[in-house]
Amino acid sequence: MGGVIELWFFMLVIACVAFAPLGYFIYMYTMKNGEPFGEIEPHGDSESMVLDMATKLVDKIKGIAGKK
Repeated sequence: MGGVIELWFFMLVIACVAFAPLGYFIYMYTMKNGEPFGEIEPHGDSESMVLDMATKLVDKIKGIAGKK
């Protein structure tokens, strides 16, 4: 009987460790009004270097495709 209780205890400890990140995520999600990671995106039309490069690349591909 002692083996069953010991196994149950270790399984309970493993389950608590496994589900702790999920519990923490739910706790933080409910604390910040549905924003689990806080404010991650700037609001408005803010230009970025990546967006500029992507726009130039798309325009270049359109230009090459339009010439053929």
